[in-house]
Amino acid sequence: MASPKQDRDPNGINEHIQANFEDVFAESDGTRSVDCVWETSQACFACSRNCCYNFMAIQCGLCLALFWGFQFACIAFEHVWCLTPAIKLFVINCSAMQKCVGNLVGCVLAPLCETCGLLFSNISIQHSGSKG
Repeated sequence: MASPKQDRDPNGINEHIQANFEDVFAESDGTRSVDCVWETSQACFACSRNCCYNFMAIQCGLCLALFWGFQFACIAFEHVWCLTPAIKLFVINCSAMQKCVGNLVGCVLAPLCETCGLLFSNISIQHSGSKG
């Protein structure tokens, strides 16, 4: 008894890879081959595609699965144990630095700017009627 066809791309990751005969070949109304040639071509295309794909999958599939599994494990390890803690440390340090800079601005720079504003607010410019 045959099992139901399994959806091996449930998230549609490889929808852009259309490898059916109808997705690759099409004859317009003005140019048509003999039906037996067209149907035999479809069968040859499907057979060669399936045989070649299965051959390559048998030869390389397990090794590539191990390789990509290793790569994604390394990325996951890097994020969990290195990048995320480093980013958290950076955020914590930035928060502390923000408080220090905020206090510096509030205690030193704000009174200095206020004093300069008061000094310059008393300057008055008068225009004389004569030009040289």
